[in-house]
Amino acid sequence: MIHPDTELRYISDAVGYGVFAKKFIPEGTIVYVKDSLELEVSPEAYAQHTEEMQKAIEKYSYIDERGYRIVSWDFAKYVNHCCHCNTMSTGYGFEIAIRDIQAGEEITDEYGIFNIEEEIHLVCSKSNCRQVIAAGDFEQYYSVWDEQIQQSLGKLLYVEQPLFSLIDEGNRRELEACFASPARYRSVYYLKYHKHTSHASFKQG
Repeated sequence: MIHPDTELRYISDAVGYGVFAKKFIPEGTIVYVKDSLELEVSPEAYAQHTEEMQKAIEKYSYIDERGYRIVSWDFAKYVNHCCHCNTMSTGYGFEIAIRDIQAGEEITDEYGIFNIEEEIHLVCSKSNCRQVIAAGDFEQYYSVWDEQIQQSLGKLLYVEQPLFSLIDEGNRRELEACFASPARYRSVYYLKYHKHTSHASFKQG
């Protein structure tokens, strides 16, 4: 579920739609939660869909740590990538604002965390844009992403959290363990999908 103080807007023919803040959203705010209504498409189920349906699923989903494609039931599926995003996925089943987001500002995310299988060429005119999101970005940038996430997690308990109650019990326990002992922080690398290895093995922050 996307944060209630957001709305869907049309941007352009090249970009399509995007999600924008209706009100000020401070750093540390949970902006999206993977809730119980999200559609989960297993690798086996994905393979059984027609090519046309597979393209639709690819367009609106991300791949989680199990290899499942997750399609949001609300307009969270329209959040666009930015190499200098203002929200980021965490290892706790939610995305967090990694800086203050102003009213009217577009909500953006880091697609490099989404276990992409093919390169995504970006529609961006910024000089410091990566231009292409590649599968290797996860390994290259995860430690930088962890630094950003950990800094913002420190503010989570001090700002309003309308989505907090939607975090599932297991992730909430892990989050509480992290607050009790920062050494228990669950790295964003937890979200990395390893096709041929057990998900029980992941890099700890």
